[in-house]
Amino acid sequence: MSGCLSHTPILLHETVLLHEAIEALQIKPDGVYVDGTFGRGGHSQLILQKLDAMGRLIALDKDPAAVAAAQAITDSRFVMVHSGFAHLTKLLNKLAVEKIDGVLLDLGVSSPQLDDEQRGFSFRFDAPLDMRMDTSSGQTAAEWLATVNESLLGEVIRDYGEERFATQIARALVAARQEKTISTTRQLSEIVAQAVRTREPGKNPATRTFQAIRIYLNQELEEIARVLPQCVDCLRLGGRIVVISFHSLEDRMVKHFLRNMAQGDKLPRNLPIRAADIPKGRLRLIGKAIHATSQEVATNPRARSAVMRVAERMGAADD
Repeated sequence: MSGCLSHTPILLHETVLLHEAIEALQIKPDGVYVDGTFGRGGHSQLILQKLDAMGRLIALDKDPAAVAAAQAITDSRFVMVHSGFAHLTKLLNKLAVEKIDGVLLDLGVSSPQLDDEQRGFSFRFDAPLDMRMDTSSGQTAAEWLATVNESLLGEVIRDYGEERFATQIARALVAARQEKTISTTRQLSEIVAQAVRTREPGKNPATRTFQAIRIYLNQELEEIARVLPQCVDCLRLGGRIVVISFHSLEDRMVKHFLRNMAQGDKLPRNLPIRAADIPKGRLRLIGKAIHATSQEVATNPRARSAVMRVAERMGAADD
């Protein structure tokens, strides 16, 4: 084996669907794999354990904290890249990788990001209102809230948070910032709580608004839409794409994309063409959506909303 895993532990949180995801990749010992969302390395470490000396793992993450955590892995088969997965094709080209045997995408915000109060992702702490996954660039949530117009703010909260009180919340936030800059998570959550007339049982009234602002600022859905076609193009025949989603907006995009790729080109009915000549899909769906077991949910509540979908690359070698 060329290199070894560092003995320094970097798995600081429970990785959701860890073994299910790695099993779904159907790892070839000498294959080339991409972990598109390194996080704290749970999936990456298990992938490395299944590779031989010829295998290779490329991990990506836009979070500088995740990149720093990856330094604990001292393995010549492993390379860490500070980047979001939306640039997958360009990054593989730079690394002189033509095709890969599998790609794993663990979408959304990670547990370490939620648990670090200074990141501003959670209303559980009174912290600076940041919410950037890549803290080295971009606009913070506080900066955005200081200037965004009420109409766009309402659209973001409604579309990305699926919040029925989006209009009222946007109006309340714009009014509040006239009095004082909204710069902390507590300020934001308190303003939202006052604007929401009814509360969902067991859920903080600010949950949907925090989710919406985070998704918008980090362009999460746009990046998913960009990376999925790249995954298909980069996969070697028989290679697998495994995607773990944590809310309905993500999962809906993934489900529809994989299904469309599996169906192939849609042709008009009664077209005079032989069945053998009908274009086949570029992907084959593998099983049904996978959810965490009750045992995993009991030990890791975040796994409750996880949905994993798997597909395999099909078609001609040059399509």
